Amino acid sequence: MYITWLGQSCFKLQDKIGSDGVTLITDPFGTDIGLKVPHYEADIVTVSHDHHDHSNTGAIRGNPQIINMAGEYDVKGVFIEGVEAWHDEKDGAERGKNIIYRIEMEDISITHLGDLGHILETKQLEKLEGTDILIIPVGGKYTINASKAVEVISQIEPRIVIPMHYKIPGLKVDIDGVEKFIKELGLKPRNEEKLKISKKDLPQEDMELVVLGL
Repeated sequence: MYITWLGQSCFKLQDKIGSDGVTLITDPFGTDIGLKVPHYEADIVTVSHDHHDHSNTGAIRGNPQIINMAGEYDVKGVFIEGVEAWHDEKDGAERGKNIIYRIEMEDISITHLGDLGHILETKQLEKLEGTDILIIPVGGKYTINASKAVEVISQIEPRIVIPMHYKIPGLKVDIDGVEKFIKELGLKPRNEEKLKISKKDLPQEDMELVVLGL
């Protein structure tokens, strides 16, 4: 499968390239954050919460199934489970709810944490057990910061970590860059334009940090 970062919390997941493949897009952002809006065609769009930089579903072409609530979904052979969480450390009092999505595609389990604002609770962790690839916000201010992200990673213990929601050139959102997180985690990152991965390619012993380019 292929994982492409489109900026902020927006990723394109594809089981295969081409018209017979299934494409899922997470958290499409709007026109006002300074990045190129993702006008891609997709079969599925997941939305973690309704803030403007995560819920621009109108930008996505085709006739995708839009998933924006907790629950279990099976779309074109892709199994998705939405898990309720919070956008802050005060049970949503500051920024509301956030949905974590666990996505099973090509026999790989990918967890997209959305704008997670807190350390995970036991009931959430139970649903995320066995995550192969963890996509995690690291920029702080509106989400968990670098040190909290490292705590969440130790809770989930994925095989591959992909950071998101951090400062990059052009982004108008005031958050930290990825460097602080890389230092906190203490792993040498592997830089990829997009991640091509199959079940057999997943690291078996040491966790890997993959930083995707735009």
